[in-house]
Amino acid sequence: MQTKTTNKESVEQISLFRWAMYFESKYPELALLYHVPNGGKRDKVTAARLKTEGVKAGVPDLVLPVGRDGYLGLYIEMKVGKNRTTKEQKKWLKNLTEQGYKTAVCYDWMEASELLEDYLGKKPTLEIIKEWRKSNEA
Repeated sequence: MQTKTTNKESVEQISLFRWAMYFESKYPELALLYHVPNGGKRDKVTAARLKTEGVKAGVPDLVLPVGRDGYLGLYIEMKVGKNRTTKEQKKWLKNLTEQGYKTAVCYDWMEASELLEDYLGKKPTLEIIKEWRKSNEA
């Protein structure tokens, strides 16, 4: 059984992915945006199987595996209302940031879409790396 918070978060994510499909013509990289289905209520057998398959508590909801502005990619944790990040989610966001990823917590699809537009409008990380290598060859 899903909670009202889970349903609201689901609606926000659906809205974000509808926005992303519409804006793929402007930002083709949005086609790479995906959801990590870690949450939700499951029976004990399914939960145990998923855990042995590698599902881990706290992994952010959304991933954009596109480097920008020196970051390797973007991870977004979606929340709604007064819902806040868990201890495990905070740990994942901190660790991912330390590994070179941009991370964020967004409270609705519009906030997430603004973050994505801002992120994708930055200079691609590969261009930054190429420029750095070129400047260090001299």
